[in-house]
Amino acid sequence: MIPKRLTAMLIACCSLFLYAQAISAHPAASSSTSDTALKPVQVFDVAAGKVTKTVVNDPSIQEQASAWIGSVTGLAPQISNDESCSYVFRVPLEKEATIKHNDISVTSDDLFLFYCKDKPPLLLMFDHKRRPYLFLFNADIKPFIQKMGVNAS
Repeated sequence: MIPKRLTAMLIACCSLFLYAQAISAHPAASSSTSDTALKPVQVFDVAAGKVTKTVVNDPSIQEQASAWIGSVTGLAPQISNDESCSYVFRVPLEKEATIKHNDISVTSDDLFLFYCKDKPPLLLMFDHKRRPYLFLFNADIKPFIQKMGVNAS
């Protein structure tokens, strides 16, 4: 049985994913006219139930996301039902990335980072059929959290 909080977080991520899809289908006018500009990182505040901040997605964020993907150790066990998960970060990737573990291979150009206080961070990727996969990884997320400028305590 999936705890209510996990269900709410997955629904929120799915909503964020669909919202991101809609935005990418109809991009707002921006000061940059470059076709290669990355979509911004979105900060989803779980307590508020909405995106509370967007941050410019730059090469350093792409490098950090690549490090997370490269350090995946396996599928995550079920998230416990507690109040420690405060933020989910949607990180659009410059190009599709693939996470492979055992018989599972997931490719996506969107990555979601779950930040849960006092728990290991988790990566969420949706496959092409929009099925969610949660992964454990061991790369350091502190520089990313600091760059996002959110209260991570």
